[in-house]
Amino acid sequence: MNKTDVRHQNALRHVQKMLGYTFKENQLLQQALTHRSYSTKHNERLEFVGDSILNYTVAQMLFKAFPRLSEGELSRMRANLVNQDTLAKIAMELSIGDALLLGSGELKSGGFRRPSILADAMEALFAAVSFDADFNTAESVVRHLYTERVRQINPNDSGKDAKTRLQESLQARRLGLPKYRIIGQIGEGSEQQFVVQCDLGELGFQTEASGHSRREAEQQTAETALKWLEQNYPFGKLVSK
Repeated sequence: MNKTDVRHQNALRHVQKMLGYTFKENQLLQQALTHRSYSTKHNERLEFVGDSILNYTVAQMLFKAFPRLSEGELSRMRANLVNQDTLAKIAMELSIGDALLLGSGELKSGGFRRPSILADAMEALFAAVSFDADFNTAESVVRHLYTERVRQINPNDSGKDAKTRLQESLQARRLGLPKYRIIGQIGEGSEQQFVVQCDLGELGFQTEASGHSRREAEQQTAETALKWLEQNYPFGKLVSK
């Protein structure tokens, strides 16, 4: 076994430890972590099943945790918990990227850090656990990863991302929408980062942030712009034009 194989096996063991589940059929684990760029036996069909397991389990957790909330409020919270960003964060906490099997092109472009690939692998893992054991075991894995996240939810939080909140705050003040532009790229391959600028136009404020994807950088720079806007132009304060 060469060094690459040893590292991959160690990564698989770490993923199982973090999931709290050890696979009986190693092939299922491998498939869940295989991107379509690497092999025809990839994880896309598993994602289909894993998505359903995730949505059902999180919905049930929220239903029991917040008995007074309406269907709409529960749906909003669930969407925030099962979206790509949250799944990618969980995947990074579990070091899923180290265990992914990617084609050479995806590997060179940093696919092991790409949120969409990480999120898809998480969903595939939930399905793989259900096929390796049963639905209840897969549900237990989801609960293991989501219990603290559900506990920390503030029902009064809108759950909207920074770009949406910034846009709504500007519209509420009858101001123009922000403009986002990529102003640079740092590094190469897997270390590449995008530098994005958020321009509030008539307010004369610009801020920058970097991230491994354009979306990540935009969200971060929008968060900074929103804080500046709320500090300098609270509701009721006139904006000089």
